[in-house]
Amino acid sequence: MNYIKTLAVLVFLCLNTLSAFSQTDQEEEPLSLDSGTINNQFEYVIQKSSSWRDERGQSYKVTKSFWLNELKAHTLDSLKAVHKDLLDTQTIVSNQKKEIDDLKTNLSNTQIALDKTNSEKNSMSLFGIQMSKTGYNGLMWTIIAGLLGLFLLFVYKFNNSNKVTKEAKSALSEMEEEFEEHRKTALEREQKVRRQLQDEINKQKTSKNSK
Repeated sequence: MNYIKTLAVLVFLCLNTLSAFSQTDQEEEPLSLDSGTINNQFEYVIQKSSSWRDERGQSYKVTKSFWLNELKAHTLDSLKAVHKDLLDTQTIVSNQKKEIDDLKTNLSNTQIALDKTNSEKNSMSLFGIQMSKTGYNGLMWTIIAGLLGLFLLFVYKFNNSNKVTKEAKSALSEMEEEFEEHRKTALEREQKVRRQLQDEINKQKTSKNSK
């Protein structure tokens, strides 16, 4: 009997705690020991239990042990269901965490690939060396300017060489003309000297013959 009284008090306290969270459900759902929420089943047992006061005026509830056993079984079933739901929820949370971690990894890899693509997009490769487009363009224009300068220098040197060559050819032509003129003059002098010599020889022969 004392066991039943103590159990009834514990059940009463539990029901008071649970009833504070579901007063609306209690009003809407009919009370039953075989259906409804655990709170409604506790409420059913409380309302169906007999009231009793001891000599000190302490209020108690006297309930059937069958009801308590049924309520215990239903409570354990509910706790098992809650425990299963909790395990399922933990599994879902674990899977979602893994998916989130995978997504973070993929996002990080994607960001790295995107940064690399942007870097390659904004840079050029020269002899295996990555350079920014600005630096690459600057280097290319510097090379072009250098080649253009070398070309202009070559043209200048060529023109100077060509001018010197033309002047040399002209001087050579003048020298050849002077040489030819000198040769002609020398030849004429030689011929004149030969004629004079021949005339002198002829005179000498004539003079001897006349004697």
